[in-house]
Amino acid sequence: MQVEKINWEEFDPMKLTGRNRRLLNEWKRLDYALQKRNDIDYQIIKRNTDGLPTEYIITYRIRSICGVEQIERLNEIGVSNPPVFASKFVLRINLPENYPCIDAPPEFYFLTQNAEKDPISHPWHPNIRYFGEFAGRVCLNTPDTYSGLEWCVERIAHYLRYERYHAIQEPPYPEDFKVAEWVIKQGEPNEWILFDQQST
Repeated sequence: MQVEKINWEEFDPMKLTGRNRRLLNEWKRLDYALQKRNDIDYQIIKRNTDGLPTEYIITYRIRSICGVEQIERLNEIGVSNPPVFASKFVLRINLPENYPCIDAPPEFYFLTQNAEKDPISHPWHPNIRYFGEFAGRVCLNTPDTYSGLEWCVERIAHYLRYERYHAIQEPPYPEDFKVAEWVIKQGEPNEWILFDQQST
C-alpha cells in the first residue's frame, strides 16, 4: 500500500479549533514516529471538512501468527494446532466525530478482507478479536492517562511480535478467549509464541 504524500506543516495550529488542533498534533506525532520506519507505514483515508485526518490505514510488515493449523478442531483435547505465519497486516484507525472526548475513543480494527472482499492476513493474538462479529477489534488495555496514536501503533507492533499479550481469564480480560486459551495451553508450552522475528 502506497503511503500518501502529505504535509501537515501547511496547517497553523493557532487558527484551529481545539479538536482540530488535537487531530493535527496526532497526525504530526504519528508522522514523526513512522517516517524512518520500514516495518510500519500509514496512509490517511478520510479527512474532516477542514482537511485533517479522521481515519488512517496502518500497514505492518512484521512476521507474526495469523492463525493455526486445524482451526476447526481448536481446543479439542489431544489436537495440536501449530501456528501459521504471515508478514503483512493492515490496521484501520477511526477517530469518531466526538474524539478526543472520553466517550469517543479511537477505534482500532485489523482488516480481515480487502476491497474485493478477498481475505487478508488477520493477527492471531489474545488481545485482538479473531472470531465473531467484531473480528479484527484490538483491545489496547491503555492506561488512564493520555495515549497518543503513535503510542497505540507501537503497542500493536509489540502485540504482533508477541512481546506483549494478556491471555489470563481475569481483568483485564483478553479480547478473544479462544485465542487466549490456545496461547496458554499450546502457544506457551510449545514456545510457539517465541518465534523468530526475522523475515523468511
